Amino acid sequence: MRPGNAWRLGPFPHGSICSRIVPCKALSSEETDMLKPIETDRAPKPFSNYSQAVAVAAGARHLFVAGQVGADAAGKIPDDPASQHRLAWENVLAILAADGMDHRNIVDAHVYITDMAHIELYRETRDRMLNGHKPAATLLVVSGLADPRLVMEVSVVAAAPA
Repeated sequence: MRPGNAWRLGPFPHGSICSRIVPCKALSSEETDMLKPIETDRAPKPFSNYSQAVAVAAGARHLFVAGQVGADAAGKIPDDPASQHRLAWENVLAILAADGMDHRNIVDAHVYITDMAHIELYRETRDRMLNGHKPAATLLVVSGLADPRLVMEVSVVAAAPA
């Protein structure tokens, strides 16, 4: 893609998050060489679309995104799990964009869901929002989150050239 073009993940109810928040840019060779997926047959293969590990080149700056939940900027929490999953990832992408990063900068994701029945929803939403990018990832099913209405939370570590 040419610099300035928006990458599209939608459609979402309010249009594409990426065209609204994260403009696409051409990656420099420094950026593409900065993250290196690590895979070995001496450990179990990933269960879905993530990497066993991701190495970050020396000198990169890191961004640690605190847990983001399925609430909009005003704090409204939708009732349906699909909207919460989408909003949590949109919130992560918005924070990355505020520091000049996008989904391709995510090195590691820790995701917490409150219902095993939502595992496939999590995977589908993650795959759509990350557009094929495969960071290292951990998924945990927990008994609850900070607000009992919440069904999902995601925190990420991202890296970009310093």
